[in-house]
Amino acid sequence: MTTVLLIITAVLTALIAGLFYAYSCSVVLGLGKLSDAEYLKAMQNINREILNPVFFMSFMGTAILLPLSTFFLRGQQPVLIFLLLATLAYLAGVFGVTVVGNVPMNDQLDRFDISGATAEAIKQMRDNFESRWNFLNNIRTVFSIITIMLTICACIWHKES
Repeated sequence: MTTVLLIITAVLTALIAGLFYAYSCSVVLGLGKLSDAEYLKAMQNINREILNPVFFMSFMGTAILLPLSTFFLRGQQPVLIFLLLATLAYLAGVFGVTVVGNVPMNDQLDRFDISGATAEAIKQMRDNFESRWNFLNNIRTVFSIITIMLTICACIWHKES
C-alpha cells in the first residue's frame, strides 16, 4: 500500500511542478506581450479559473500526501530523508509562497476595477503586480521541481516492506 501512496504522491507532485514550469516558460511570456489592461484582465481571468477542483486536488493533495508518505515510510532510509526534504520544499517553497505571496496579490488584483480605472492606474497596478508575481511564481517553480526530484529519489529507493 505504501508503494501506491508514494506513486500517487509523485504523480500529484509532478502535475504541480509541470503546471508551474509550463506557466513560467510559456504563459508568463505570452502575457508579457499584452497591453496593460489586457494583461490585468487576463490575469484576473486566469486567477479565477484556476480555482477549480482539478487544481485543488493536485495542489492540496500534494500538501497532504507528502507528509503522509513521509510518515508511512519513516522506517526506510534514505526514503525518509528524501520525502522529508520534499515535504519541506513543497510546504515552504510552493504552498507557503502561494498562500503568503501569490494569493494576496491575486485577491488584490481581483478587486481592481479595470473598466473604471485610468490608464495611469492600470499601468501602476501592472507595474506593482507583474514582476513581483512572476518572481514568486519562479520561486514556486524551482521548489516544485526540487520537490519532484526528491520524490522521484524516494520512489527509486523505496522497497515495499
